[in-house]
Amino acid sequence: MRKETKCIQAGYTPSNGDPRMIPIIQSTTFKYDTGEAMGKLFDLEADGYFYTRLQNPTNDMVAAKICALEGGTAGMLTSSGQAANFFSVFNIASAGDHVISSSSIYGGTYNLFHVTMRKMGVEFTFVDPDCSDEELEAAFKPNTKAVFGETLANPAMIVFDIERYAKAAHAHGVPLIVDNTFATPINCRPIEWGADIVTHSTTKYLDGHDATVGGAIVDGGHFDWMAHADKFPGLCTPDDSYHGITYAEKFGMGGAFITKATAQLMRDFGSTPSPMNSFLLNLGLESLACRMPVHVSNAQKVAEFLEQDERVTWVNYPGLASNKYHALAEKYMPDGTCGVVSFGLKGGRAAAESFMSHLKLAMIATHVADAHTCVLHPASTTHRQMSDEELVAAGVGPDLIRLSVGIENAEDILEDIKQALDSLE
Repeated sequence: MRKETKCIQAGYTPSNGDPRMIPIIQSTTFKYDTGEAMGKLFDLEADGYFYTRLQNPTNDMVAAKICALEGGTAGMLTSSGQAANFFSVFNIASAGDHVISSSSIYGGTYNLFHVTMRKMGVEFTFVDPDCSDEELEAAFKPNTKAVFGETLANPAMIVFDIERYAKAAHAHGVPLIVDNTFATPINCRPIEWGADIVTHSTTKYLDGHDATVGGAIVDGGHFDWMAHADKFPGLCTPDDSYHGITYAEKFGMGGAFITKATAQLMRDFGSTPSPMNSFLLNLGLESLACRMPVHVSNAQKVAEFLEQDERVTWVNYPGLASNKYHALAEKYMPDGTCGVVSFGLKGGRAAAESFMSHLKLAMIATHVADAHTCVLHPASTTHRQMSDEELVAAGVGPDLIRLSVGIENAEDILEDIKQALDSLE
């Protein structure tokens, strides 16, 4: 099936007399006739459900759809994108381990890595995504367990060179984890370029309607954990907390990562989404392939308009021929990137605040990447925990305005931007 069809059909195939829509299994608990039958579930010897904190049929159906869209072998949903990124790293890196991450990532993810996970004993080295091969090579250590990046950096809109980073990671026997939230599998499938694990904040384009918070993890199924067993004991040696199972042996390359993340991390952290939220997420997924081209088309028009306005000091949108990442965007996302445009105004922070206050159609909101056009000044909101030096390293200057272009009529969006710019004069 092609991507447009997968958005509708993947993940759930009703049998004769079954509900047409993915059913909402709003139950914490599942009944069994014997303790022996349930015991097989606890031993991972049989398929089924016993407690929604670990797995739920509705959640798994929607995860299967996202997995199919990304071209993976196994997937899971989490309660947020933050939980997905945390699980993806903590599933293979623990106290005493090291991870390399692009410095140009979402501010919340940066804080998760730089502050919270450091307290848990995981060390991170942040590299400029445009660093030289020599600088990237120097970042690896004997205890490095993964490399992490975002397809399109939020909000810097830097295009991550997936293939290059995948080759570097694999040369050191570690997987590449890519957050594909902004591009979505409609515009980019990182697994096809060498990524091993893909994450999403499903709160953004996948849902698309400000309705639900959620996350997803997809395993590409290509990384050979047993070939690097010394680096990944959690996957390649018996798990004493789960009946001595060796995940990589029992579930292979295609299932070990997600099974371990479910049996260990979801069991212990309980970051599971509500089945109702997953049902709403599926409604968003069904229109994803229709919405993304409109986001891209509208954002391209906005970026071209801003680039010609003398009140605008700079515009960052990979769809522009003048953008430094245009060639990479054409390589990885030939059908377009996303609907997010970042730019700066003459007058810096003060001008940014004044501009946003005069917008009428576009709303000031923390959210991004949904049907509504919205705007944000990250340096004073989502990235306010970062110093000016950290902001610059992350590609988020103090003057940066993040405009998430929605799917309204493009002329209405442009007229709103123009009148807000006119108010600065």
